[in-house]
Amino acid sequence: MQPQLSPRQLEALLAVVEHGTMTRASQALEISQPAVSRLIADLTEALGFALLERSNGKLVPTQEARFLMPDIRRSLDLLGRISDTGRNITQRKAGELRIACLPGFAVSHLPGFIANFLIKRPGVTITLEPDRPERILEWMVGAQFDVGITDTDGFEGHPALESTRIDIRTVCIFPECSPLARLSVIRPRDLNGYKLIHARRESNFFRQLRSAFTQDGQPIETFIEARQFTTACEFVRHGIGVAVISELDAAQYAGRGVAFRPFEPALSHRLSLVRPIHKAPSLIAMEFIEEFSASLNTFTNPQPAHVQSK
Repeated sequence: MQPQLSPRQLEALLAVVEHGTMTRASQALEISQPAVSRLIADLTEALGFALLERSNGKLVPTQEARFLMPDIRRSLDLLGRISDTGRNITQRKAGELRIACLPGFAVSHLPGFIANFLIKRPGVTITLEPDRPERILEWMVGAQFDVGITDTDGFEGHPALESTRIDIRTVCIFPECSPLARLSVIRPRDLNGYKLIHARRESNFFRQLRSAFTQDGQPIETFIEARQFTTACEFVRHGIGVAVISELDAAQYAGRGVAFRPFEPALSHRLSLVRPIHKAPSLIAMEFIEEFSASLNTFTNPQPAHVQSK
């Protein structure tokens, strides 16, 4: 079996070629002169031909060694880049992160968070793919993405996923000029006569909202069904209704023609941060989940987020 070459042997040969003597090469490499001689001897034996010869009192590369020098330099440069990249990955400064999210997140809280996340990680590349929850579930089960940001419907307790639930406070949003602005808290009875923009009827959040209206003795007067809270914000901004949505989304529209107040009874918009169990998470993915969860603390209900997995 042919002896294996080592990067240290290549470094020794390059140092001798650049400095002209074993002594200066040993000083540059911060090892002893005999150690340099041994590395050159082992490399010569492995390659099967002489690498150095004397000329005018200096060691110079043989013709064969000159032929190898470009490849040696490229190899050492590549090893250096691999080492730097590995160090950056360990320090969470490099890597690739694939995120699937609800469309509303892609145009609200998430871009600003990602921008701050990348400031300390200039070597990280991110793919952000917004889609409906059903598609996100399909992607996450297939381990096509590292992190999913979605609602909880269909995700909690799934055997292929680890799911961290975060309960976001909800508020009632309305046009800034609305009489509702005089109230400190808004209840279902206060929305009598207002056109309600709401989530999908089959969603868990709409069921919570309908129950709240029923308990307050107020019929729920639906108007526009919108899958995303950001869509509801746009409708309200144009003055055509009110909505009960997550405070996280409402905050993005504060001062843009939309005002909001706490809604009672207290409801939660349940988010899930999910990752595939059968794919080992990268350091970047775990740090993203941790920091993204922390970025939501301002909007969460008192109960802590919890993790469910199978």
